[in-house]
Amino acid sequence: MSTAPPGSASSQPAARVAAVVIDDDAQLDVDTLARACSVGPQWVVERVEAGLLETFGPAHDRQWRFSSASLVRARRMVHLEQGFDANPELAALATDLMEEVGRLRARIRAAGLRE
Repeated sequence: MSTAPPGSASSQPAARVAAVVIDDDAQLDVDTLARACSVGPQWVVERVEAGLLETFGPAHDRQWRFSSASLVRARRMVHLEQGFDANPELAALATDLMEEVGRLRARIRAAGLRE
């Protein structure tokens, strides 16, 4: 039985984060990505500078743009960092593995094989 106060992260079951890329051409700026992930813009900047989130657009003045796939990745990373107290690098590694599993499952389906 948990001794954590009601409403704390450890007294609630972990929520599963599911996301689907709906528009490959979507372009989000730093502030929009941060809002969509319920984090501050500095969280995004730190992950980009550490090489954990990919961007496109001019890097010299931080006018970065993010794809919808980057949004999915960022949301997964936020979930892992906040829900499991993972450091950013571990959250990115786990996200890489989740993305690879997704790609492999898609290949299995495309080949007409069962998962």
